[in-house]
Amino acid sequence: MAEPQTYGLWSLVALNSILFIFFAFTFFKPKTARDWRAFGAFSAFLIAFFTEMYGFPLTIFLLAGWLQSRFPGVDWWSHDAGHLLEMMFGWRAHPHFGPFHILSLVLVGGGFWLLSAAWPVLYSAQREGRLATTGPYRSIRHPQYAGFVLIMIGFLLQWPTLLTLAMFPALVILYWRLAMAEERETAARFGPAWSAYRQATPAFVPRLRPL
Repeated sequence: MAEPQTYGLWSLVALNSILFIFFAFTFFKPKTARDWRAFGAFSAFLIAFFTEMYGFPLTIFLLAGWLQSRFPGVDWWSHDAGHLLEMMFGWRAHPHFGPFHILSLVLVGGGFWLLSAAWPVLYSAQREGRLATTGPYRSIRHPQYAGFVLIMIGFLLQWPTLLTLAMFPALVILYWRLAMAEERETAARFGPAWSAYRQATPAFVPRLRPL
């Protein structure tokens, strides 16, 4: 490799995986079997992500020939080259200050904010036996699942890999199915109140409203 200690940093794989999984656990606080499925899938995504970022660059290894032929001026075995979108678009700025990386930080931060803002609202509503319709739930019905998806999109913009790109649609489908299962249970419990809330509030993407 062109740089010593570019990859094979398994202590960083473990440290970052544990740190981000712990943050997600703190914000999401899984309780039910459905919660643990959602959290476990997200954790697997994070482990795969950090494994390629610091452990072994499987994507670079598999695509090295194509990348080198299409972008001959890039040292694809350097660590910065793992920021594939920044490299392929040829931004002159350092990858950590490029537009994709900045957008990634915004999306990851926004996703964790959604997780942290939604949980106390949901917890309070469950404890009081009512629908959660305040906070992020005013704009979307499933802010926690939307938060997970935002975080994954942010990480994919920052460091896309073949494995995480393959995992992403499967996880989105999983979260959609879990959300629909929750909605069936909520509809059976709250009836007309849920129907009115469902008609007024989108599931995952908030409606644009005039200022």
